[in-house]
Amino acid sequence: MFESLSDRLSSTLQNLRGKGRLSEANIADALREVRIALLEADVALPVIKEFIGHVRERAMGQEVLKSLTPAQALVKVVNDELVTLMGAANESLDLSAAPPAVVLMAGLQGAGKTTTTAKLARLLKLKENKKVMVVSADVYRPAAIKQLETLAEQVEVVFFPSSTSSRPVDIVNAALVEARRQFIDVLLVDTAGRLHIDAEMMAEIKAIHAAVNPVETLFVVDAMTGQDAANTACAFGEALPLTGVILTKTDGDARGGAALSVRQITGKPIKFMGVGEKVDALEAFHPERLASRILGMGDVLSLIEEVEAKVDKSQAEKLAKKIKKGSRFDLEDFRSQLLQMENMGGMNSLMDKLPGMGQVPDAVKNKVGSDKSTTRMIAIINSMTPKERVFPDVIRGSRKRRIARGSGTNIQEVNKMLKQHKQMQKMMKKFSGGGMKKMLKMMQGKMPPGGMPPGGFPM
Repeated sequence: MFESLSDRLSSTLQNLRGKGRLSEANIADALREVRIALLEADVALPVIKEFIGHVRERAMGQEVLKSLTPAQALVKVVNDELVTLMGAANESLDLSAAPPAVVLMAGLQGAGKTTTTAKLARLLKLKENKKVMVVSADVYRPAAIKQLETLAEQVEVVFFPSSTSSRPVDIVNAALVEARRQFIDVLLVDTAGRLHIDAEMMAEIKAIHAAVNPVETLFVVDAMTGQDAANTACAFGEALPLTGVILTKTDGDARGGAALSVRQITGKPIKFMGVGEKVDALEAFHPERLASRILGMGDVLSLIEEVEAKVDKSQAEKLAKKIKKGSRFDLEDFRSQLLQMENMGGMNSLMDKLPGMGQVPDAVKNKVGSDKSTTRMIAIINSMTPKERVFPDVIRGSRKRRIARGSGTNIQEVNKMLKQHKQMQKMMKKFSGGGMKKMLKMMQGKMPPGGMPPGGFPM
């Protein structure tokens, strides 16, 4: 996410860290690089101008030039200004109205409104404990109604059926009546999109808005459209009283222009961002966490939340007990770990949230393993017999050929996976019995006085 912007800003600020003191010339050079990075990220020009102005004003002041660590002080200034630019803090949905609270989803065609409606319904159901109903007012695309019905079934929320022969206003009015009858907490209304902004679409969505009086009117926009996203949001904001924005497809956006422009241009907060195609790939938008990720400092809080939400705790406890007893870490356990990692968005997603990854060269990151290699390893283990998974030593010539054929891989990949499992097995063996205590004792001598530093292991 936002790789090109992150790489450029991280390297620019990293170059300053080697300098003991900062001069006005150093800062001017760094800000020139920051401006180029923002231009390449497709951030709106007025936003860049204001951002650079604020950073320059603070950078030339006592806060940075008189600091004992001026380079770090400048990084903090850039970080703070990025946070301010994107909205200071997360703004959640205001659902305090008498139920059903209506949330209207607006946006252009192809932005991902229907999928985002289902994702938001799932999030409200699981995290806010709300009873949710969804309805499609898109009478121009029969596939949109069917898609929402399928997704509603998948995320287990109530679907209100609609038809292409009905008027959008009549559909939402009927859905509101039914939502009251079923004591629904939140009604999500998916509206029709167009390929571009037109008067007819705006008139229709205004009529829907007037009919249901939503507590939240969210503009769903594709992050990959860059500063165009901010301009489109502005046009919608003139027609509708928007309360917030949802950025979709941020996982495919290497630039980040939309995330940095939308709030400033529209004055509306970004409330959520879509980080993948799956129904659980919607996250609350936290400006401070995203700024940290953009500057290559990771996002540990989001990583912890993701682990809490997606790791199967009973499975993890079962494995921990097994390892503690000294039992063999077999390929079935290895597959379970790979599936858990895949469930959390894969290795790339995890690495993106780890502090310091911005300074790690791509060649080193690639050696750790890609998400594709994780999927291939799972396929290899799936092609084995139960006996082979428990006793991998029996896997030799003919068995390897059969496994490679069954998984669509080759013998070299099978050998590589078996080698990785062997290394993992050795590591797990160290944790069994008193191995963990011995390891901690060995590490104790390498730690600074007072034990573990606040930030974790010494680097």
